[in-house]
Amino acid sequence: MKLGIINGYEKDDFIQVKEYGLEFIEICLHSYEAVDDFLTKQKTIKKSIEETGVNIGSIGIWGMDHINSDGTSSEKMLNKELELIGACAALGCESYVTGCNYIDGRSYLQNCLDSIKHLERLLARGKEKNVRISVYNCSWNNFIYDDLAWTVILGHLPDLYIKYDISHCLSRKGDYLSEILKWGGRFGHIHLKGSLLINGEYIDAPPAGMDSINWGAVFSALHNVGYNYLLSIEPHSHIWSGELGEKGILYTIEYMKKFIL
Repeated sequence: MKLGIINGYEKDDFIQVKEYGLEFIEICLHSYEAVDDFLTKQKTIKKSIEETGVNIGSIGIWGMDHINSDGTSSEKMLNKELELIGACAALGCESYVTGCNYIDGRSYLQNCLDSIKHLERLLARGKEKNVRISVYNCSWNNFIYDDLAWTVILGHLPDLYIKYDISHCLSRKGDYLSEILKWGGRFGHIHLKGSLLINGEYIDAPPAGMDSINWGAVFSALHNVGYNYLLSIEPHSHIWSGELGEKGILYTIEYMKKFIL
């Protein structure tokens, strides 16, 4: 397993992650403008990788529309995704993360078939470029996040992986250890984000290791299914920001290292 963190892609971001002693940066893009900015900066990004020795482990698009209202792929989005998968290959990045929005008015089966068609085109590029394609288990403009969707869509697409985040399972009152046991063999990328639950209710996302998740059992389950890909720290709390947030990141780094055997 490799330990990294979600961060930006300017030179200072690479320097910061090197100072943390981490292996990679994960890039999360949320708009066409952000995608275009990243793509235009590939040369400077590659130079930062070479100078710091910190790689980009994963690149992904989050919360955007991939499927049109008639069930067809958004060609604009599809072309951007294909470019990003190419950028993954050019920058030595092993993982690309995406999602698929649900179209109201179309049946669940139609939505699954629409997403399969879209994802097949991404998987073909991923195979060509040797880049692993994963769908995130967050519900942010995405419906491929639970057992039913995974059974249908991943069952049909054997090369598709899951980007897994325990906090999203908990937000749906799910059992994350059961999900890991059943689907961990299809995990291609994992976010390490804390979740503080009190009286069964979500309170905050403190640093992983200072929260309600049984991380020891999580890693035992991951070792049980043979997971050996990326672990990406995701600072997410408004409370844990500034100096306190920095201390939280350093705590999580040291806490997680003991599980990476």
